[in-house]
Amino acid sequence: MQAEESDKPLAGITVIELGQLLAGPFCGQMLAYFGADVIKVETPGSGDQLRGWRVLDDSGTSYWWRSLARNKRSVTIDLNTDRGQNLVREMLKRADVVIENFRPGKMESWGMGPDDFSETNPSLVYTRISGYGQTGPYSSKPGYASACEAMGGFRHVNGFPDRPPVRPNLSIGDTLAGMHAVIGTLLALMQRQSKGADKTGQVVDVSILESVYNLMEGVVPEYSGAGVQRQPSGSTLTGIVPTNTYRCRDDRYVVIGGNGNSIFKRLMVAAGREDLANDERLAENAGRVEHEDEIDQVLQDWALQHESKTLLQLLQQAEVPSAPIYSVEDMFEDEHFRERGMFEKVEYEGKTLEVPALHPRLVKTPGGTKWAGPTLGAHTDEVLTQFLHYSEDDILELREAGVV
Repeated sequence: MQAEESDKPLAGITVIELGQLLAGPFCGQMLAYFGADVIKVETPGSGDQLRGWRVLDDSGTSYWWRSLARNKRSVTIDLNTDRGQNLVREMLKRADVVIENFRPGKMESWGMGPDDFSETNPSLVYTRISGYGQTGPYSSKPGYASACEAMGGFRHVNGFPDRPPVRPNLSIGDTLAGMHAVIGTLLALMQRQSKGADKTGQVVDVSILESVYNLMEGVVPEYSGAGVQRQPSGSTLTGIVPTNTYRCRDDRYVVIGGNGNSIFKRLMVAAGREDLANDERLAENAGRVEHEDEIDQVLQDWALQHESKTLLQLLQQAEVPSAPIYSVEDMFEDEHFRERGMFEKVEYEGKTLEVPALHPRLVKTPGGTKWAGPTLGAHTDEVLTQFLHYSEDDILELREAGVV
């Protein structure tokens, strides 16, 4: 179902997005998708670097940009000028939320740190994203996702024991930080709302390092309690058997998760190994961990006897969790992805583009894509007029001075 703009969860919330590339803009994308008015401030002439990253369309703009900057209004303001800083300062005095992902201290150097708005806009939710957080000995270090994924523990457990640590071909740390920034922003808005007339905002301090660290499951207590350091385990999951990736006769790969006691029995029966299904050694996970190599070899031999599609049908009949390894082409062709509305079509410059729908899915008041990532400065006049009440002459003078 479609929700009216006024019914969306964040309708009426104004967000100023500062910074560029991934973590901050991902947060802004999510808030805009669910109804917030996100005003993205960009550098005149160049804009967000993401506009020119990876695969580009005919206009030289990144397809990724069209997705990540959806529903945002683009305003160009030169933050390296006093007048540009004053403009943004005025915007922050009127906003509900600011998202910034500069290195710690940069906003303060412009006179736009949280304390600068304690009197002029005490209800401001100030969401800050950095590599290592706003405090601590590493706070001033440049924090890219790659470095923070390494220090946050993710890279250590990712890959194969006999090879260098692996990174997936995605900026996972940035996206995780963006997600944590969304959560923190929403929590701060809820807290502010609960205060009634005395609604006071707060700083949301998000780091890429800590966002990655939040994924570490039992790694910390296992080390603290037993001195055990989890190691990379290739395509398996340490201490849980069987869960692995198996090559089929057609050279496609299938993931099988048969680690529940009853599921394991059904899996072995489906594989024609009733002897292992009823083997007391393998009745519990602890025993299966002991005999992991034997179980994996049985399953790999079985998988090689079948085309991937046939194997998946057998696994489905046995009610064993399993799935093919999908490429994006496979996703586009899958009826479940289509039925669940996991792609949305958006028009820009006479073209049609499919972008991923964002989740979670709200049944009564869903979010949605209203427009693709805009051209640079497309909304400058609109925002300065409607939001700051500048006249046409005021805006013309700012343009002539190179401020916008």
